[in-house]
Amino acid sequence: MLTLIWSVQIITALLLIILILLHSPKGDGIAGIGGASQLFSSQKSAEKGLNKFTGIIAIIFLICTFLLGFGLIK
Repeated sequence: MLTLIWSVQIITALLLIILILLHSPKGDGIAGIGGASQLFSSQKSAEKGLNKFTGIIAIIFLICTFLLGFGLIK
C-alpha cells in the first residue's frame, strides 16, 4: 500500500508540474488591484477544464502528502 501511495505521489507531482506550465500567464498588472482586469476577460472552456483538472490533481497530491507525512499508511 505504501508503494502505491508513493507512486501516486510521484505521478501527481509530475502532472502538476506539466499542468501548471500549460496555464496561460495572467499578468494583470496594476489593473488587478481594483478588479478592472476581470472587466474584459473571460475564461474559455478549455481553460476552465484545465483549471478543474489541475485542482483535482492538486487535491490528490495533498491527500497523498498528508497520508505519507503523518504516517497514516504503513
